[in-house]
Amino acid sequence: MTQDEYQEVSRSSYMKHNGGMQFRKISDTQFQFKTTIQEIHLNTVGITHGGYIMSLLDSGMGTSAYRSLDGEKRIATISLDVKFMAASTSGDTLHGTATILRKTRSLIFVQGLIHSGDTCIASAEGIWKIL
Repeated sequence: MTQDEYQEVSRSSYMKHNGGMQFRKISDTQFQFKTTIQEIHLNTVGITHGGYIMSLLDSGMGTSAYRSLDGEKRIATISLDVKFMAASTSGDTLHGTATILRKTRSLIFVQGLIHSGDTCIASAEGIWKIL
């Protein structure tokens, strides 16, 4: 996979079932992911459900943590702290970035952002356990 091309994340049946997520590696510590919001992702107010945004961050940041290990070990989310800044709706393409902040022998610390165009939708910090 080159830095310019996104690939569908097919290993995660959860995200595949929920509309899919495309992913690409930019560098050893920088990753990007994206998805397009569909009607099934909306809450009763007509904006993207916060739970879906959290799932997208967990999957995008978790995939980044996993890929930063070159897929040699399994990982699990320990914590995910999400802050919501703006809303999105059906048809919006959400672009996520994940930055590996630090790796130890047993933990990976990741920071994530999701944007719709120039608008920051959510930010997150998370910790993944290397199993």
